[in-house]
Amino acid sequence: MDPVRVLRQIALELERVGEPGYRVRAFRKAATVVAGLSGDELAERVRAGTLTSLPGIGKTTAAIVADAVAGREPDYLARLTGRPGEELPDGGPLRSALRGDCHTHSDWSDGASPIEEMAEAAIALGHDWMVLTDHSPRLTVANGLSADRLRRQLSVVAGLNERLAPFRVLTGIEVDILDDGALDQDPGLLAELDVVVASVHSKLRMAAPEMTERMLTAVANPRVNVLGHCTGRLVKGRGRPESAFDAEAVFTACREHDVAVEINSRPERLDPPRRLLRLARELGCRFAIDSDAHTPGQLGWQPYGCVRAAECGVGAEDVVNTMSAAELVAWARP
Repeated sequence: MDPVRVLRQIALELERVGEPGYRVRAFRKAATVVAGLSGDELAERVRAGTLTSLPGIGKTTAAIVADAVAGREPDYLARLTGRPGEELPDGGPLRSALRGDCHTHSDWSDGASPIEEMAEAAIALGHDWMVLTDHSPRLTVANGLSADRLRRQLSVVAGLNERLAPFRVLTGIEVDILDDGALDQDPGLLAELDVVVASVHSKLRMAAPEMTERMLTAVANPRVNVLGHCTGRLVKGRGRPESAFDAEAVFTACREHDVAVEINSRPERLDPPRRLLRLARELGCRFAIDSDAHTPGQLGWQPYGCVRAAECGVGAEDVVNTMSAAELVAWARP
């Protein structure tokens, strides 16, 4: 067994079931350390029992590596994959039709992993593409990207795509919708991106008339392609109520401007609620079924959104994630 792959699989499983980030990072760091060893050095350290002398390798991860090198499934992995927990739905035919994910984050903003690790996880899920949508500058708590940092990221993505072809990392952003509906990034730079997701992250309790006007202004911007987690609600923990706005007006504007309404698959969001999802479908909107993943393991959350979409009558023909990368870019560019 490949010890690097085993360590990364454990990290993915821990992420999927919501284990603390520090635990996930420990396995991912160990995988990076092991990946830097030659085959001979790895074998010698396993034989001599000196793996734990390397920074980032503890007793648990050393035992996992030793088992993998010996061709045994590590007990840690077997316990993790066999323990009871929330069963992830398969997402049915709609999940099978998805070719990518329009809303993902990396460690350039508030994600936990490098772009390449996110891309490799997307490839493992069978995706053809993913849109990288790190946050915009005003969201400082999420290490939002300045214009200069975003330009540097575009260069990194270009190089990564050369190595990962035919898989494509599409350039994008989750841009904040400002209080007046303007977008939190340089307009010229937004025009260079493949896909733009626009979301409200501040003043979520704004009065309904003002919130409606704010969202309508953003949706009318020709550079917006997807309206992200439109109500801003959180349904787990202490929760957060939905933002108040005229949903019929906003979804009608989405249809008229060909902006996809996001079906956010994060278990703590599941946004929009079913009643609004049905309304958007009845009004003829397009949809984007997205993971809003901040870690590689969270990319696997799309089935949650697929189940809700199917329950509300959304078909594959209504979902932009069923497009090829070229088709998506052609649709998204103004």
